[in-house]
Amino acid sequence: VAWALRSLVGRPKLAKATHNIYAYRFVDAHSQVLKADNDDDGEDGAGVKMAHILDLFRTTNVLVMVSRWYGGTKLGPDRFKHIAKLTQRALEANGIRRPGESRGPP
Repeated sequence: VAWALRSLVGRPKLAKATHNIYAYRFVDAHSQVLKADNDDDGEDGAGVKMAHILDLFRTTNVLVMVSRWYGGTKLGPDRFKHIAKLTQRALEANGIRRPGESRGPP
């Protein structure tokens, strides 16, 4: 996890983000125990919302980061809806669907 985060935040554009919020879930190869955590990076509650999406999708071996740049307009509570939606879209863009959800036409 630390290596992946360093790799992502090491990218110049992401290094300049106001917030790099992330959540992850993976099964430890040695203990076979599910490990999960998240970080809000100053957006109180955002990491927990992302972790909840990963739980709903029952993901394993996934790390999702949503980066946000402050552009002068305060988004208020709507920012959490956007962060949750981006988390869901990132999973779906990589072929991960909620259990019981159809993958659509072949």
